[in-house]
Amino acid sequence: MNHFNVAGRTAVITGAASGLGRAFALALSEADANVIAVDRDIEGLAQTQALAASQGKSITSFSADLADSAAVDTLMTGIKGQAETIDILINNAGIATLPGRTHEIQVVDWDRALAINLRSMFLVTRAILPVMLKRKSGTIINLSSYLGIVGAYPGHAITAVPYGASKAGVIGFTRQVAIEYAADNIRANAIAPGWHGGTRLGRERLATATSEDRIRFETFIEQVVPMGRRGAPEELCGLVLYLASDASSYMTGQVLTHDGGVTAA
Repeated sequence: MNHFNVAGRTAVITGAASGLGRAFALALSEADANVIAVDRDIEGLAQTQALAASQGKSITSFSADLADSAAVDTLMTGIKGQAETIDILINNAGIATLPGRTHEIQVVDWDRALAINLRSMFLVTRAILPVMLKRKSGTIINLSSYLGIVGAYPGHAITAVPYGASKAGVIGFTRQVAIEYAADNIRANAIAPGWHGGTRLGRERLATATSEDRIRFETFIEQVVPMGRRGAPEELCGLVLYLASDASSYMTGQVLTHDGGVTAA
């Protein structure tokens, strides 16, 4: 259907060096969008570009620390040198700190999660909105989490409050932006994924996890997710294409969960 057509549109995707961001970059590139991939991980960005090239597509990339306002200004200068317009923004960059209960959390981890998961989203969105306003058109897709909607503590720590708080903040941020710019034909929606494999969010937890920790986590997934498994990054791409295209032209300020049924249980 033409409603899902994003050919020729320019999409900026943060956190595109791996995981969900890489899957989104490849999917939109395959759909003939002009993809600009952004991440701190230069090597990962090169791998994303190579994968696109193997599909006969080309992706432009920029390396930047998105929690740094000066770095975002420099990034925008580079992007404007490559693209006249920005039609799609996917704020995907994010981290998860070590799991633990709130009284165990270090202030540095709180600050780090809020900077990368929320501050960077604000800085990038603030920088790109004026570009969208010039054309009175654009769609913003922010990655939240089901953990920004509900808590999770199955008798042992599998996540931490910096992640949940920052992802809840993404939802509030999305709704406020959606209302402020609805009359300008700029839409903002959020996706709240559940437990998805193929991402790097769990790398800090996995680096210190014991075999017992891993077994308990896998048991948690099987017991809590009604579908009994993790999602794959590619399973989110249809939803991203929907939100990026005119198929969702009357949708703004919404949070769409993609969690195998966790929040419905």
